[in-house]
Amino acid sequence: MPHTGKCRCGKLLIESYKPIARHSTLEAPVIAPIHSLAFSIQANRGVYAVLVGSGISHAAKIPTGWAITLDLVRKLAKVVGEDCGAKPEDWYREKYGCDPDYSELLDAVAKTSAERQQLLRTYWEPTEEERDEGAKQPTAAHRAIAQLVSKGFIKVIVTTNFDRLMETALADVGIVPTILSTADQVHGALPLIHTQCCLFKVHGDYLDTRILNTPEELSAYPVEFDRLLDRIFDEFGLIVCGWSADWDEALRRAITRAPSRRFTTYWAMRGEPSASAQQLIDHRGAQVISIKDADSFFVSVQEQVASLEEFSRPHPLSTEAAVASLKRYMSESKYRIQLSDLVFSELERTIEAIDASGFAVQGGPVPTGETITERVRAYEAACATLAPMAVQAGHWGEAAHTPIWLRVLSALATLHEGGSGYVFWLELQQYPAALLFYALGIGAALSERLDFLSDLFGVTVAREHKEDKAAVKMFAAACLLSNSGGKGLEGMQERFSPLSDWLHDRLKPWCKRIAVTDAQFTMAFDKLEILIALSYGYHSQQSLDSYWAAPPACAYGSRRNNGERIIKEIQQSLDDAGDKSPYVTPRLFGTSAAECKMELEAFSSFIAKLSQRWY
Repeated sequence: MPHTGKCRCGKLLIESYKPIARHSTLEAPVIAPIHSLAFSIQANRGVYAVLVGSGISHAAKIPTGWAITLDLVRKLAKVVGEDCGAKPEDWYREKYGCDPDYSELLDAVAKTSAERQQLLRTYWEPTEEERDEGAKQPTAAHRAIAQLVSKGFIKVIVTTNFDRLMETALADVGIVPTILSTADQVHGALPLIHTQCCLFKVHGDYLDTRILNTPEELSAYPVEFDRLLDRIFDEFGLIVCGWSADWDEALRRAITRAPSRRFTTYWAMRGEPSASAQQLIDHRGAQVISIKDADSFFVSVQEQVASLEEFSRPHPLSTEAAVASLKRYMSESKYRIQLSDLVFSELERTIEAIDASGFAVQGGPVPTGETITERVRAYEAACATLAPMAVQAGHWGEAAHTPIWLRVLSALATLHEGGSGYVFWLELQQYPAALLFYALGIGAALSERLDFLSDLFGVTVAREHKEDKAAVKMFAAACLLSNSGGKGLEGMQERFSPLSDWLHDRLKPWCKRIAVTDAQFTMAFDKLEILIALSYGYHSQQSLDSYWAAPPACAYGSRRNNGERIIKEIQQSLDDAGDKSPYVTPRLFGTSAAECKMELEAFSSFIAKLSQRWY
């Protein structure tokens, strides 16, 4: 029998592994709230909002709004020649009969808009000395939040801070947020679902004298603010950090009004919560997270979410196992049923991943550089096993296997037809099929399987709501995305053929399984795209010499030596073997040597002109 006992915390201990009787009870595992938060963010992309206060900017040595107000009182006392003592607010009340008011003080010490802006800059913008010290710069917390935004995990940031550290951190990762700090801006803003990131500055911006400081000012928000806050606190989960809840009556009421608790509230704090914070924690049923500081908290959350995201990708061994099984099944005809089952099972899993991952074409994010890259990578994650299998199938497959992969390609191509939404998202639905097309093609190009390439390029994809097309006219890189769309991909902004370069980089790791050098891979990729271009011209019956917007405009134009070498190789084969050339017999881009030579001559003229764009 296993020895059991209890530890000091009261949890049951089992020293040996035995089945547990049905009547035995075990305590549920205790998961730290910060770990629960990381799981929630990673599993619910884009549904958590962040609410941050002055505590997040503390490490940046940014003064609070009240601290600035008191400093303005000291400046005013200096101007009138009096000593305001240790409590400048008391001096102000005694002298003027009211509480210090930020706007009134600013008008008193700086009369013009330009003067006020220059005065305010000294509080929030760093001097050269402060910059060298790292003061008044985005903190680790700001940058961790920006990373979560860049990956699509956070869409809404509500802040009581006047500074622009969050904007700076977001800009550093390529995010231009929708900034709302006035009633007019909120009134004219896009719905939250259509913004990549919304930064809602509920107390205003430091360059606007309408910022809110005093308890009276913080007691009520404009109606536009209340409406937006009601939506945020009802529709989003909430991560609170660096906000005491003591002074912001209007913000407390907004949180209290929220009727829904569909997502958990997490409240990170140092020490014990204030009475005001405790009331909100109880009202929201919030999970309290004890932290050392905002920097370590947000950095830890961001790193845990990144780890979970990495872990959620298909395990390398699962892809290795699928590829190994595929090779074994392709090696002997007796495995034809197992081969078919393996491929179509993975196709089914891929389609389920695409359907379940929320690739919305309407009502989702607006196509931007960040959201385009994110969606393309999500499609690649869904194809993370099928595409490497396709590379091996293109390389090692036989004629008997070709129909299987053409059916898979057709299934992906017709997965989503029709519908309405953002045109770019509708077009991008073809990316999984294009990725498979290139994966099959590069495998075949590396083994010179020109007959397979001819079948792949020429297969007709029958579409219910659109004109039937040859695959080469649908999935060539320039057919899928325009240059402007491809330039939205991360790191592709300055590329002449962005999607082509993107596919080159994505396919390379999968081809390492075939043990080729980087130079051999690039040569095979350029040859694949040249054959795609030639086949495109053949199937389009259009002169390549004048078709500058067509698929021929690909990356090999920037690698002149590769292009010239490949064209010379094809020309030599046509000259030596004539109609028996391996480029003619499968009708890859012509039905005779003479016809292929005409196509090749037109293409050679085209690529010579194309190369002039780089040299």
